Amino acid sequence: MAAALTPQGEDFPRWYQDVVAKAEMADNGPARGTMVIRPYGYAIWERMVSELDERIKATGAENAYFPLFIPLSYLSREAEHVEGFSPELAVVTHGGGEELAEPLVVRPTSETVIGEFMAKWIQSHRDLPLRLNQWANVVRWEMRPRLFLRSSEFLWQEGHTAHATREDALNYLMTIHLNVYNDFLVNVLAAPTYLGMKSPRERFAGALNTYTAEGMMKDGKALQMVTSHDLGQNFARAFEITYQSEDGASEVCHTTSWGASTRLVGGLIMTHGDDEGLVVPPRAAPTQVVVIPVRDDDAVLAACERLLEELRREGVRARLDRGRGSFGRRVTDWEIKGVPLRIEVGPRDLAEGVVTLVRRDTGEKSARSIQGLGAAASDLLEVIQGDLLGAATRRRDEATIDVTGIEGAIEAAQGGFARLPWSLVGEDGEDRLNAEAVSVRCLTRPDGSIPESVHEEGLLAIVARSY
Repeated sequence: MAAALTPQGEDFPRWYQDVVAKAEMADNGPARGTMVIRPYGYAIWERMVSELDERIKATGAENAYFPLFIPLSYLSREAEHVEGFSPELAVVTHGGGEELAEPLVVRPTSETVIGEFMAKWIQSHRDLPLRLNQWANVVRWEMRPRLFLRSSEFLWQEGHTAHATREDALNYLMTIHLNVYNDFLVNVLAAPTYLGMKSPRERFAGALNTYTAEGMMKDGKALQMVTSHDLGQNFARAFEITYQSEDGASEVCHTTSWGASTRLVGGLIMTHGDDEGLVVPPRAAPTQVVVIPVRDDDAVLAACERLLEELRREGVRARLDRGRGSFGRRVTDWEIKGVPLRIEVGPRDLAEGVVTLVRRDTGEKSARSIQGLGAAASDLLEVIQGDLLGAATRRRDEATIDVTGIEGAIEAAQGGFARLPWSLVGEDGEDRLNAEAVSVRCLTRPDGSIPESVHEEGLLAIVARSY
């Protein structure tokens, strides 16, 4: 059954499509570029939502919801913003059988509509900071759709905040980028990234600066996992988001926005997946352990039920597969879905008081005593989580090559990432890279920390092909 998947080394994009289909993650929707997320794919997304939402709320942000339809004039108030999004906009011109007095944009992002209401809700310095988060769908007309990675409609969270000072805005933005996003990527998705600042031509339309986390996929390409934007006072001026300071003066707010989307599901697939299918890190897995009876007799099933209860008491997300089909077919199905740990229970093993544990990441099999198995499985899941992060980090580091010029960067980017001094790139260098389908993914300091400005001395550019 595993042979039904195209090997990664033969055709990585085809492998990706095979995994999404055979792991029952998603299907193409009826309209071009749309996506139907199937229950298993949505269960993984729900795990991500749960982990991110908890972290976001811990920073003081509150969830809200804003309209899907935005008056076109709202986008026009911030010139760079509307120019940046114009090619991706879906515009509604008719409703109720009549032409609309003003066209409506289907939400591509919500800086404009949220800015409108921030201006209404903020009067005094006592109203600041205002920290909002929205879980929603957005529409960006995608010319080259790919499930989870690029679709015309996708799910995401978008955070929007207003602050009295730029210092407070930047401090909060870094809290989101590091304590929310990076913590989630590293400790839940087991996905190491390069943290940095986007180059001016790659930053979000209307922002002063954009911060990113760039992950390396198994084919050596980059995937922008999340972004956080320092909007300065651009949107605040356009939407008149002001407050009365303590001394009675009218001041313009400083705003931020930040987001993560269902693209993370695609990133998870391409960071850890192998020729057998998905490999899901335990903390991101909707099912961490699947218990499979080798034979469906009463004694085996009763033992499986007891194991299931013990696993759940230990806080493990476990399920019992009583499905139809052969034992081998059920094993293959769970391998494709990437469940971290499989427990196989057969009558012969039960007679000896043991069961077989199988790790999805390594395929390693081990016989374990049925006594205390819940705690042992829980401990092993933590080992798997750490091993996946370690393996992904080694792959990234080994495929990142330090180079001394643009041509060397182009060559290195054919199989991984290139790293070179930002001072050697310049506009002509970015043009040359882009001509070869390579781009500057982010700018970072030599110690890996995020710079405060693209003009800092000694910055390094991370260069790669990307999704």
